[in-house]
Amino acid sequence: MDLEIICKGLQFPEGPVVMGDGSVILVEIARRTLTRVAGGRVEVIAELGGGPNGAAIGPDRAVYVCNNGGRFGFLRFFGRRFPGRRPASHQGGMIQRVDLKTGAFETLYEACDGRRLHAPNDLVFDKQGGLWFTDHGGDRRTGGLFYAKADGTYIKCWKDSQLSPNGVGLAPDERTVFFSDTVPRRVWAFELKAPGVLADTPSRSEGLLVELPKGNMLDSLAVEADGRVCVATLMHGGITACALDGSYEHYAFPDIMTTNIAFGGADMRDAYLTLSSTGKLGRARWPRPGLRLNFQS
Repeated sequence: MDLEIICKGLQFPEGPVVMGDGSVILVEIARRTLTRVAGGRVEVIAELGGGPNGAAIGPDRAVYVCNNGGRFGFLRFFGRRFPGRRPASHQGGMIQRVDLKTGAFETLYEACDGRRLHAPNDLVFDKQGGLWFTDHGGDRRTGGLFYAKADGTYIKCWKDSQLSPNGVGLAPDERTVFFSDTVPRRVWAFELKAPGVLADTPSRSEGLLVELPKGNMLDSLAVEADGRVCVATLMHGGITACALDGSYEHYAFPDIMTTNIAFGGADMRDAYLTLSSTGKLGRARWPRPGLRLNFQS
């Protein structure tokens, strides 16, 4: 698949948000910023601190950010940047709201039921304007899958004691929520009985969509218009498109830390990819259209 590099020199980019004007908003985890890429130019929108990890446009047109709180230190090898061990300074993460016009930001959530969020990673909004997000966990602490309101008034953990939750997305009909678990190499699919409410399921195994072979690790994900789940596949270097019958197909890209895919363009076939270890943002023509996200311009 042909890949066009549209920006270089980013400091571990993730969380791309494709805007209607052709620009891309993303986070730079190592730089600790929310950043806009437009025509190859890089503009810092806000210096968020911690470790901004995922971003999405909310119902009020603000950008909501999963900030891991500086969960990862970074190492340099052969000109590439890789996430390393948790620094001693890390105390926990948060969900932030950023005003795109002014760059002003606020913290909406730092805890759930009295327990500090460890390392929020990725998020997606439903049609009602609520957000599903993952907490990555780590250092002998497990993560989880959460749902919250965008106004800061409600947060609930729906799946606790998950090893390393990462990407999260919704099916086109919003009756299923997906999330990827990095270390076990699994993509989970759980039925929703109402917006923000998981259906009762007899066992965890019934939610398993796919488990990739050893040698892979999973990062963020996006959903295609037909319901396929496209999950960034670390170490293998690319994106794995998972069908709902459990089959999958891998698309290789030239960075073992290909961490995110986001869809845009008039036909939703422009796939934007963060090549994080090399600090690049790329664009490719995807075989099928992606799902247009709620509140995507």
